Amino acid sequence: MAVESPCISICKFDDKTGFCIGCLRTKDECKEWKKMKDKHRVKIIDARGERKAKLKKKHKK
Repeated sequence: MAVESPCISICKFDDKTGFCIGCLRTKDECKEWKKMKDKHRVKIIDARGERKAKLKKKHKK
């Protein structure tokens, strides 16, 4: 596995966005991580900034 998992062992999922508050992946992405091709993993990693902003935005309301 060339692209390391972003997991930081928090594993708590936000009800509003569906993202883990630790690694910013969805439950399905976490489950499928080991089976994914690196190209897909990189897309998920690259989306973390956008996902973090979405998570913060949902909780300001």
